[in-house]
Amino acid sequence: MPGYDPAARQEPAPVKILVAGGFGVGKTTLVEAVSEIEPLRTEERLTAAGAGVDDLDGVEAKTATTVAMDFGRITLGDAGVVLYLFGTPGQERFWFMWDDLLSGALGAVVLVDTRRLDRGFPAVDFFESRGLPFVVGANCFHGEQPYTADEIRAALRLSDPGTPVLLLDARVRTEVRGVLLALLDTVIARARAADPGP
Repeated sequence: MPGYDPAARQEPAPVKILVAGGFGVGKTTLVEAVSEIEPLRTEERLTAAGAGVDDLDGVEAKTATTVAMDFGRITLGDAGVVLYLFGTPGQERFWFMWDDLLSGALGAVVLVDTRRLDRGFPAVDFFESRGLPFVVGANCFHGEQPYTADEIRAALRLSDPGTPVLLLDARVRTEVRGVLLALLDTVIARARAADPGP
């Protein structure tokens, strides 16, 4: 057919990405900031039943929490992909769901809050032990980040010194998009290293 270009009609490839991290680090905010659709949220109000179970140290003003997952979508036309974002619940009592959410994922963003960096260790350990490529996003609350990317990398003791550590404000779409593009670069680099090909 004259003038027909099959490449111009190709749909972007779907890619599943996890957004993980500790309780109250900004995962729901990140998904909401970048999603081109109304994000699915499974937030419930914090109640007295969680007292003594959920550690609210440092996030005392938090009134709701994700109990299953967040879900959003963003099309990255320049990269030729549609990212399906699955935000994990942060409380320890819901970590059993992470393995189910991991199925089919090509990479992850581990979101950390440097005011409570210890909340990031379980997510880093989880993805390192499963061999899933990830980047670390240090959420700059109130636009401030007292630490450099290298200081955060050292504190997290990342097993791969090449794991990207990026500073971002999870409320800013362009900054979240930049972190997602960095993750795609990491996934592609890992795939090429595993299969150099001709």
